[in-house]
Amino acid sequence: MTHYTYDSPVVSALQQVRLTPPTTPGQTVFGWTTEMSGGAAELSYTDEHQNHVELFRVDPGATHVAVTAVGEVETHGTIGVVAQHQGLAPLWLYRRETALTDPGDQVQALVAPFVDEALSIENLHALSARIRDVVAYEVGATTSGIAVEEALARGAGVCQDHAQIFVTACRVLDAPARYVSGYLMMDDRISQDATHAWAETWVEGLGWVGFDISNGISPDERYVRIATGLDYRDAAPIRGVRVGDGAEHLSVSLQVQQ
Repeated sequence: MTHYTYDSPVVSALQQVRLTPPTTPGQTVFGWTTEMSGGAAELSYTDEHQNHVELFRVDPGATHVAVTAVGEVETHGTIGVVAQHQGLAPLWLYRRETALTDPGDQVQALVAPFVDEALSIENLHALSARIRDVVAYEVGATTSGIAVEEALARGAGVCQDHAQIFVTACRVLDAPARYVSGYLMMDDRISQDATHAWAETWVEGLGWVGFDISNGISPDERYVRIATGLDYRDAAPIRGVRVGDGAEHLSVSLQVQQ
């Protein structure tokens, strides 16, 4: 559940929600619902990255809103191999830079050892490990609007930063790459702090292959893919616009269990 509270009543607001996982070769969705209290669904569509997107209108005058997503998914271990490329977006699109994945001197230095190497699975895992070495995982170290060069300069970040740095590095090495948002079932808990993020890159002969940089592995049956995109903004679970005075406060509660 994602819960918003507002210091002043909302005049107008619209929330763009990507919380519904797709059925893919690695997962089968048996049922999924997304609801909003304090608002109503306007429409849903499939975006250029094949993500299921829902738009919710917030009721005028609302001071709190809650978005709840509930469902059941069966996952299948694929050793990180996702699938061949599908959808309307061409593969070359995933080589494109964005404001959040714009490579600078620090990214160039990061990828220097790999410039003359083939992008094998082994080298991609080595790249993942190098990112963890230079950007320590630290909860609260960054926010969702941080670009890769700033995360590298800080030397600390979260899974979102790790994924975006990996995506940027792969593109500098001329490999299509994309950001992934999703759920991760932790071995030692049911309640999670937030949704998870990892990356996928295109490997000739295999297709899209996933890399969870923060945990140093390829996604297995504990992972549920929700959305993909060029960066965090394309795959963000919830983004919105609001008209009205006062501040907005956000809290998230998430449970993933077998």
